[in-house]
Amino acid sequence: MSHARYDQIGEGYAAYRRPDPEIQRRIDVALAGAKSVVNVGAGTGSYEPEERYVIAIEPSDVMAAQRPPERAPAIRAFADDLPLRDQSVDAAMSVLSLHHWDDARRSGVEEMRRVARGAVVIVTYDPRVSAKVWLLADYLPEVAALDFATFPLPETLVDWLGGATIEPIPLAATTPDWMLGSFWAHPERVLDAGARNATSGFARQPESVVRRVVDSVRRDLGDGSWDARYGYLRQLERFDVGLRLIVSPGLAR
Repeated sequence: MSHARYDQIGEGYAAYRRPDPEIQRRIDVALAGAKSVVNVGAGTGSYEPEERYVIAIEPSDVMAAQRPPERAPAIRAFADDLPLRDQSVDAAMSVLSLHHWDDARRSGVEEMRRVARGAVVIVTYDPRVSAKVWLLADYLPEVAALDFATFPLPETLVDWLGGATIEPIPLAATTPDWMLGSFWAHPERVLDAGARNATSGFARQPESVVRRVVDSVRRDLGDGSWDARYGYLRQLERFDVGLRLIVSPGLAR
């Protein structure tokens, strides 16, 4: 997990990346029965379960500083070297963090499996699906390529965990979590610098790429061509943008 990366691109996450209730519900169901949870790549703590003992692992000072006071302080550590004993917590979770672990992705997942007696819960993207969404397909092929390079396929995660289920999470048009996938029904968000900067996909691109995409989307919204192609999306309540819930049940009790 890159410490420096989120120190550079982590500003504004607390304001734009608020918890989606359906994602939260599914995480809570997957964590049912767990009294202690380690959250790896915890960030601002937006999906950490309430009424459970949470150990937050977050290497970035910028992200940790945005954690609200009611959340547990974040321990500075990395996914591939969790400061916990074997099977020392009931469950482990990670929400949209795995793709930032670079060469530590497999070892980080295996560390989560090592320390958790029960479920390992990961929210991630299937890049084969996200690449087909209009923003990446028509305007941001650079992010599609980055996603293929950084998001392990769900089947790969199942293998690393020694078994798991894969569950699609269609994303609501009204989600308060303005992740890049949430732009599916809101092309105007591309024109909002705050919204762009709260997504690692945009934040990791050169300014020249961002400027090209903003100019192209502004033009296509202005002349009606975006709505001619994709206006039907504005009528949908939910859409599969590739978001996936991976749940490894862990040890039998």
